Amino acid sequence: MNPAASPDPPDSGAEVTRHHVMTAEERAEYERLRRHAAVRHRRVRQAGSSVLLLLALVLAPLAVVAAWVQDTVSDTGRYVQTVAPLASEPAVQEVVINRITDRVVDNVDVAAVTDSLVRALQDAGAPPRVVEGAESLEGPLRNAVRSVVDRTVTRVITSDAFQQVWEGANRRSHAAVVNMLTGDREGPVRAEGDTVQLDVGAVVDQVRERLVDAGFDKAAAIPDTDRTITLFQTEELGKAQDAMRLLDILGTWLPVLTVVLAALAVWTNPAHRVMLMITATGVGLMMVVLLVALAVVRRVYLDSVPPDALPTDAAAAIYDTFVRFLRDSTRTLLVVAVITALVAYLYGPGRPARAVRTAADRGTTAAGRGLRRAGLRTGSTGRWLTDHRAWTTGGVIAAGALALVLWNHPTAGAVALVLGIAVAVLIILAILAAAAGPADRAADRATEGPAP
Repeated sequence: MNPAASPDPPDSGAEVTRHHVMTAEERAEYERLRRHAAVRHRRVRQAGSSVLLLLALVLAPLAVVAAWVQDTVSDTGRYVQTVAPLASEPAVQEVVINRITDRVVDNVDVAAVTDSLVRALQDAGAPPRVVEGAESLEGPLRNAVRSVVDRTVTRVITSDAFQQVWEGANRRSHAAVVNMLTGDREGPVRAEGDTVQLDVGAVVDQVRERLVDAGFDKAAAIPDTDRTITLFQTEELGKAQDAMRLLDILGTWLPVLTVVLAALAVWTNPAHRVMLMITATGVGLMMVVLLVALAVVRRVYLDSVPPDALPTDAAAAIYDTFVRFLRDSTRTLLVVAVITALVAYLYGPGRPARAVRTAADRGTTAAGRGLRRAGLRTGSTGRWLTDHRAWTTGGVIAAGALALVLWNHPTAGAVALVLGIAVAVLIILAILAAAAGPADRAADRATEGPAP
């Protein structure tokens, strides 16, 4: 028996692995199923991203309004900053001057003055013509009184003192209301259960000190008890405090939730850049809708105010003053959205985007060559900037976004300033990278070759 023909026994414990070679039909079916699964996964991600984007766009205007209301209602400083310009608004000043002048003139009994004059002239035996002339003085005297009062009130209202009094009064009243709604026990007005109480302790102390100074020594024994006065009691106070707490929550977390939803919409979509452009465009459109809504509400408000109660120009000034910070925030977000969509487009494959990038590269390269010809070479620093251009660009963009986040109530001008600085930094980094020169890079590759 030929031993070569007999098979060798398999080793003990060894496993025989057989590889199945797929046929052409099986390979085609496998590729079809894989493409189908990939398409289905992509569609699921696109659908989820679309839902997240829709929620973010719906919440965007509400988030802006909620943040503005919460900022204005709960922050006394922000509220005073909002209403402060009303004291110097000519239309509002005119209303205040007329109201105060009318109140003062109404309290001056001009008829009684002329009647007394007439009686005094009659008792003195004045001629009838003189007495009749005194009776006709009521109209001119009333006009003279009004003229004097109007001139005096105008000087007061248009002075800096009125501005200070206006801001101080609004600051005190707003702080009192906020303390009452938040349940804060600081300040003179406090909320205790369903009652609103006024703390008169400071007044009691001042009265006690002044009485003692005036010689009433027994006034020092005035007790410190009963230092509060109940202003009113209402069952609606608890509801108002609950509404204030809800406003704090919405004003703080609704903007955060909107940003998170928008970020998730971009992240879950397979085409991140395209989705970022769509999201920014959608947010910009929603800001335009909010601006239009503010204009419509303004028209409705002006139509609802009777002219005899408040002149149209004064009502318009009051509305515009109150919502100006909301308008500023909306315009700022609109500018940010436009810039974000434009940047996302410029990083895309479109022909205009490529043309812009090519022109920018040519410009920075030419500037870098000019630096090299002038003897200024950036060496390893420039080569590092060239090799890590994506990281440096992302760092500059992240720094600009962080600056806007940390900016206290940024405006459209602030956004333009940050954008200009970021673009300038990117241009400088590109020029420094181009100043390294191709010869330097070739020398580096030669020196960094494998050692023998």
